[in-house]
Amino acid sequence: MSENHDAIVTDAKAEGAGCPVAHQRAPHPTQGGGNRQWWPERLNLRILAKNPAETNPLGQEFDYAEAFKSLDLPAVKRDIAEVLTTSQDWWPADFGHYGPFIIRMAWHSAGTYRISDGRGGAGAGQQRFAPLNSWPDNGNLDKARRLLWPVKKKYGQKLSWADLMILAGNVALESMGFKTFGFAGGRADVWEPDEDVYWGPETTWLGDERYTGDRELESPLGAVQMGLIYVNPEGPNGNPDPLAAARDIRETFRRMAMNDEETVALIAGGHTFGKTHGAGPADNVGPDPEAAPIEAQGLGWKNSFGTGKGGDTITSGLEGIWTNTPTTWDNSFFEILFGYEWELFQSPAGANQWRPKDGAGAGTVPDAHDPSKSHAPTMLTTDLSLRFDPVYEQISRRFLENPDEFADAFARAWFKLTHRDMGPVARYLGPEVPSETLLWQDPLPPVTHELIDAEDIATLKGQILASGLTVSQLVSTAWASASSFRGSDKRGGANGARIRLQPQSGWEVNNPDQLAIVLGTLEGIQKAFNGAQTGGKQVSLADVIVLAGAAAVEKAAKDAGFDVQVPFTPGRVDASQEQTDVESFAALEPVADGFRNYLGKGNRLPAEYLLIDRANLLTLSAPEMTVLVGGLRVLGANYQQSQLGVLTETPGALTNDFFVNLLDLGTTWTATSEDANTFEGRDDATGEVKWTGSRADLVFGSNSELRALAEVYASDDAKEKFVTDFVAAWDKVMNLDRFDLV
Repeated sequence: MSENHDAIVTDAKAEGAGCPVAHQRAPHPTQGGGNRQWWPERLNLRILAKNPAETNPLGQEFDYAEAFKSLDLPAVKRDIAEVLTTSQDWWPADFGHYGPFIIRMAWHSAGTYRISDGRGGAGAGQQRFAPLNSWPDNGNLDKARRLLWPVKKKYGQKLSWADLMILAGNVALESMGFKTFGFAGGRADVWEPDEDVYWGPETTWLGDERYTGDRELESPLGAVQMGLIYVNPEGPNGNPDPLAAARDIRETFRRMAMNDEETVALIAGGHTFGKTHGAGPADNVGPDPEAAPIEAQGLGWKNSFGTGKGGDTITSGLEGIWTNTPTTWDNSFFEILFGYEWELFQSPAGANQWRPKDGAGAGTVPDAHDPSKSHAPTMLTTDLSLRFDPVYEQISRRFLENPDEFADAFARAWFKLTHRDMGPVARYLGPEVPSETLLWQDPLPPVTHELIDAEDIATLKGQILASGLTVSQLVSTAWASASSFRGSDKRGGANGARIRLQPQSGWEVNNPDQLAIVLGTLEGIQKAFNGAQTGGKQVSLADVIVLAGAAAVEKAAKDAGFDVQVPFTPGRVDASQEQTDVESFAALEPVADGFRNYLGKGNRLPAEYLLIDRANLLTLSAPEMTVLVGGLRVLGANYQQSQLGVLTETPGALTNDFFVNLLDLGTTWTATSEDANTFEGRDDATGEVKWTGSRADLVFGSNSELRALAEVYASDDAKEKFVTDFVAAWDKVMNLDRFDLV
């Protein structure tokens, strides 16, 4: 869970100078509408309606996975390889090979991922859209994608941009002599930019208002400045201090799910190839793609320096070549890093970078475009961090002395970088999927037993409801198990029953003491059932937890006067503690969960904004979020059995009372805490306190869009609809991680 502020609070700040739109007046609807101008702090419910079917030109019935499976992947790779070595006059290839350029494109497509909320990454081809297509750190990558357009055009619907960018990065590595770890397809393109990702508070490129105290980086951010993928290669804020840069590197790569060894391998592996570009001052570079004139056709950063391309290219402002073999995989990066002593100098664009002292190394590195020229090697401040940070140095020297170990580490780290946001291996497609299972993939054991049938399900439901556990306990446990899922990186969920393992079993939001009681009882039912089987039939605890929630919802609906059957599909398995990376799973712990009226300490955003953010991670629509909150309140699923928002006289029955009583015209609400997080509702006639609630409750009466939804469920004819819609939304959450069913 994260404080995803800009995704939820709409931004009313005007755009930069030079725009033909008159920002002194309210914008036309085609420019974004006027509501955000008048009320910049209003909730942005659009993030609960991501990628609607109407935006997809391929249609609702299109199945990308099936289309991808029909690809001749070796043929695609041959076509990509031909692109890499066919230099184009409109954007000449450095050293006659686009490989390093394409690696940078793939890296930057994947490198936006951050583990804290799972957002970013390569999974949807977002580099095509603003803001990523125009980030300073993505300078000139518009040309990389244009170079690949003939391949995309040839294979069309069978090959998404999201997959093509990563596949092209792999082909680039392989074409320069590197053996990759593997490739998995399955990244379906989206057709609009993400509005649910908080990239930072800054309103200017390369701003760094994201720090407080002793360089403490705001959560959930990973990069050090607005518009950078990772860190400033010149050092923090351009300060060429390798040790200070190492601190930034370690924090940023950690937030992007990389340890020290993976970090060293990625930096060194990436910088084994290619060069940096800073042939002249940055004021020669024109607007980014999103701001470029219409006739530029989506290409930006037009360069007026010299020819504007080839040897005159300006991208980062850094200008140099790391190794003497910039299109060949070898160990030259470490050999050069440790082979010279380094001195600071400035690029033609004025950027801080490093060269060998006393003129050493002169003439050892080829020019990218003129075979008659040669240069000394160049290192960045962040490269020197790998030599002068004591931890990084130890790893770097080990890689220097063991090239095969370095190659394996880079192959694995590159695969992790480019696949981290894809979720479990069940989503991987294609003939190059590695056979080895990795811990960061949150592995699950295979189903090796016969699944329970309808008769078994009915028997287990009866045993669960007769166990003495309450509707509140059963619903709370099932919700805690399933709602750990994140649609951003497809992690978490009920499959695996990791709620019984560390760290989830100890999360505050899960009420560990109550959780232990419920799990103990459910495990007893599971073991008794399994022990009574004479054949190969078994039931997992993961299935029992979800089935228990279904049984409780059915009982609650019956107590409200409705006979319903909650869908249930067995087939979940139980992961082991050894299959669970405690540090990695710790990032999934909610700092707030409005569905359970839980608000942890230290949150910058109010509870209602955090509720929207959590609903977004659960891939819920606004109606689904609304009906789930109303149902979970009356079912008693609150954190520590709090009475906040339990607006019913019959808790445990699945009624629409939450909405009826919230919209009661005879109730007046007032804050009961200085921070206005809790409230009491008094009867206007008697003055007595009838209810208490939180911001995550009252927002359904205060926000105009959510109130419209609440009115639907509060209506006299909505009792059955409320139950039906709750069951559907509940079933969706319970199965968010069932990729085996897709």
